[in-house]
This record gives sequence, C-alpha cells and structure tokens, in this order.
Amino acid sequence: MQKINEIHDSVQRHDKLGIKFNSTENPYLSADIQQKLLQPRKLSSYFIVLIESGSINYTLDLQDITLTDGQLLFAMPNQQIFMPANKADNLKYFKVLFDENTLALLPQQFSFLVNPLNTQKIILSDTTRQRVQKVFEILNQLLQTDKNQPDTEIILVYLNALLAELNSAYFKNKEPVNVLNTNLSKFIAFKLVVETHLIEQPSIHTIAEKLALSTNSLYRIVKEYSGVSPKNFFTSRLMVEAQRKLHYSNLSVKELAYELGFNDADYFSKLFKKCTGKSVTEFLGKNQDLSGK
Repeated sequence: MQKINEIHDSVQRHDKLGIKFNSTENPYLSADIQQKLLQPRKLSSYFIVLIESGSINYTLDLQDITLTDGQLLFAMPNQQIFMPANKADNLKYFKVLFDENTLALLPQQFSFLVNPLNTQKIILSDTTRQRVQKVFEILNQLLQTDKNQPDTEIILVYLNALLAELNSAYFKNKEPVNVLNTNLSKFIAFKLVVETHLIEQPSIHTIAEKLALSTNSLYRIVKEYSGVSPKNFFTSRLMVEAQRKLHYSNLSVKELAYELGFNDADYFSKLFKKCTGKSVTEFLGKNQDLSGK
C-alpha cells in the first residue's frame, strides 16, 4: 500500500504545492505505474475527476460508480477504499489531486468536500460544465505544459475557482433558499464531529451538547439530511471504517474492535454482521480477491 502511494506521489506535480494534475493529453507515464495505481488504496489527497467524454467506473467503499460525459467524481483523503477501473477506450478526462495543506491555503472553505449529502458524483449542467472544463484546461496548462512553474498564487486562484463551481453544483436544487442554512451547517458540523471522534464513540447527547443543540433538534437535522437517526449514522460510519481497515490490515476481530473503540469483540462482531449482512470472515472471503487486483 505504501509503495502504491509513493508511486502516486511521483506523478508530476507543482514543486511548492501538494497538487497534481493529469488528463487524456498528459496521462501517467508508464503502463506499469498505471496498473499499480489501479489497486485498491486509501487516497492521500483529495481526488477530483471530470469526464469530458466516454465512460469509466470507479469503486468507493465497495460501491461502483459509473461516470459518463459531463459527470464528475470527488473523493476525500485517508477515508475511503478507492479503486479506479482500467481506462476505457476513447475516454477523455481531467483529473486533479491536492492535499490538506493546499486546501488550507485557499481563502474560503468548501462544504461539499465534507460530502454532507452523501453523494460524491456531481452531474454538471451544460453551462457549468463549460466553465469547469475551462478551469481544468487552464490548470492543465499551468501544471503540465508550462516549462517554468507558475506562481503558487496563480494555481490557488484557479483551484479556488474550480472548487467554488463544484460547491455550487453539488448543492444545486438541494437548498433553494440558502446553501449554507443553519440546519445544513449543523449537519456538516455533526459529520465533522463524527469523523474527529469516531473511535471515542461519544454519546449522541454529548455530540448534541458540543453542537449547542438539543438531542431532539440533532435527531431532526440528521434525519433530514441522511435519512437515519444520529445513532444509526454513527454506527454506519463505524462499520464503514471497519470494512476499510479490513482491506488495509491483518487485524484480528478483537484488535479491530479495540481500534474502533469497542471493549467487547463479540458485540462488535454481532453489530458488524447486523449492519453489513456478513460476518467479518465472510466479508474477508468475498473481498480478498479485490485487494489483489
């Protein structure tokens, strides 16, 4: 896994920023590297790909996602089981990766990167697609074509413009009055608490207090945006993390349970089967071949 990430980091990038870019015109340099990059892994950066034309499949957390003309996929670092498919014929695309440090240099935050609506596929309108594609083309020129690396501020301006377009497209038709309304902001804050304190497994009451909400208000907000209760949301996130860890480590059930904050391995095993429909052993058996591709 470490070797794959090292290969990925060796792809052309800006010297001063943690940002990388490739496209149909500037693909990865060797078929060997490309094949290794197709193996399941944890991303070390934010990942965004726009399909200009053609079709390709990606896998995020064992879920297949098909992208076609004008569709875009984004994924977050250090969280998801990520696996791209072999590149299809006649595929045209733009792809950019950037790290947390680069994101921190931008003048604003982008809520869509937290994925509050639980959809990492964005379908762009024709006009938005044209603008987004133009920004990708400029980034491509700046990062891959220019012999002299441009000033970091220029790169950040266009990255900021790209993320602003995607943030707007992500929330379009979801919040007709105000994208960042109070409820959505609270839900985003809830997701951040879940991610930050996942293995601590705080009570829902504790989370509600941290967000200055009553438990009833937190329930209503989380139910509105996720369709499930805060407790079920938290449990589902834990089970996703369990499945991710099973791909990247050789932990025993007891060790895995402990890493996820469970004191009782038997309870963890029962909860895993209840949530996934498979025992840990059955899950490993079904997905063993996946990690070897």
